[in-house]
Amino acid sequence: MPHRVTLIPGDGTGPEITEATRRVLEATGVAFEWDVQHAGIDVFQKEGTPLPDRVLESIRRTKVGLKGPITTPVGKGFRSVNVLLRKELDLYACIRPCKTYPGVRSRYDNIDLVIVRENTEDLYAGIEFERSSPGAAHLRQLILSESGLEIPEDAGISIKPISVAATERITRYALAYAKRNGRRKLTAVHKANIMKFSDGVFLDVARKTAREVPDIEFEDRIVDNMCMQLVQTPENYDMLVLPNLYGDILSDLAAGLIGGLGVAPGANIGDTAALFEPTHGSAPRYAGQDKVNPFAMILSGMLMLRHIGEREAGDRLERAVAQVIRDGTKVTYDMKPKRDDPTAVGTRAAADAVIAALR
Repeated sequence: MPHRVTLIPGDGTGPEITEATRRVLEATGVAFEWDVQHAGIDVFQKEGTPLPDRVLESIRRTKVGLKGPITTPVGKGFRSVNVLLRKELDLYACIRPCKTYPGVRSRYDNIDLVIVRENTEDLYAGIEFERSSPGAAHLRQLILSESGLEIPEDAGISIKPISVAATERITRYALAYAKRNGRRKLTAVHKANIMKFSDGVFLDVARKTAREVPDIEFEDRIVDNMCMQLVQTPENYDMLVLPNLYGDILSDLAAGLIGGLGVAPGANIGDTAALFEPTHGSAPRYAGQDKVNPFAMILSGMLMLRHIGEREAGDRLERAVAQVIRDGTKVTYDMKPKRDDPTAVGTRAAADAVIAALR
């Protein structure tokens, strides 16, 4: 019986790498029934919303989605579709494996990290007050009366909630992932030395929850020190569990350790649905040029295969991608030793090489 999956092509270069990934996934021999749904900036221009209800309804129905990148306007326009999807579907766990594949340009070897990011709270919860707005003025007065601290009139304000329930949930997910996948250690990342009543909750609850699984080693690091540690001694770390903002930032740092976002897949997991997508953006300036690297999205498809119970196919797909990268002849420009290498291939040809390696 085919697996029903919602397929969201995205915008910018999203449709190209989504189509490449669809072909590769079908070449594994796993059967799919794709429900294609469109979201993003093109849909916003036509319908006034970047995320129509039909997209959410489809994922609720299929319980699995595969999504190409979607453009998020900077400083104006609509909120991130990625954040909306995670919030509406309660996709509370963002999983971003960061693993080195021989042949990728990197200063590091043998990196194998998994970032587990809490997806629903923190500064990405969307609780914001525009500068000079009535809401900001009211909040300024409340803070002044409660704490004696005065916020400037021209300040925008964002609220950072971190709860016991959400921290327990993400820590338990990380510990279960570690057990399922043979990982050895979990490191909680925080800034509890400064933000004692938000990050302090995260650290305290993560410590208590980790005691439930004593065979997984547990430790914690302050986020700025963690950044330095990852650059200096990444081999000392196995899995990280983090609040939303730090998880977003450190997952990009970890992607830098393995050669960049072009080989960085992602998954967003909830109790009733899961969505798989590359970590990188939509790169609209390259749209339609058959140029961009599809490997991060293909590897996201690999995570999806494992999630839906097709682990053997997922493992074969990862080996095929690794073989193409190691060989180095059928890779896109960003995967070459020099970015102007004339032997670089396009999106379609890179996907074709993975398909050939699957056979």
